[in-house]
Amino acid sequence: MRPVNLNEALASFGEVYSPRIVTRMNDYDVRVAHVRGEHVWHTHEDTDEFFLVLEGRFDVAVRADDGTESTVTLQKGDTFVVPRGTPHKPSSPGGSVLMFEPSGTLSTGSHEGEIPAHVDSTAGHDL
Repeated sequence: MRPVNLNEALASFGEVYSPRIVTRMNDYDVRVAHVRGEHVWHTHEDTDEFFLVLEGRFDVAVRADDGTESTVTLQKGDTFVVPRGTPHKPSSPGGSVLMFEPSGTLSTGSHEGEIPAHVDSTAGHDL
C-alpha cells in the first residue's frame, strides 16, 4: 500500500496508446496513457469508458445509432464517459489521459481490421 504519483507513472514509459495500470479498485483498473495520433474505431459492448485528460488535448469521435459522427474535444481537466456499446475513435495532437475500465478490458475493444503499430491492443501493462 503506497501512493502512486501520476506524473512519475507517466514519466516511466513513452509509448502512446499503451496504457499502464496505476492501481486497481474493486474489479476496475485505473490506467494512464500517453496519447498522440489516431487510435482505431472500436466498441466496448459491456462497459462504459471513463476518460480524464491529464495533459494536452484529447478528441473522441463517437458514432450514433443512425451512423452520424460527432467529436467531443477534451482539454486538461475535462472528463468524458463513452457509453457502453458506442463506437468511438480517440485521437490527439498529444497529451495524457487517465481511464477507468473493468480489469481485462482490451484497449481496442471490439475492433475489426488492422491495428496500427502505434496502438497497443492490451488489457493494460503493470507499472
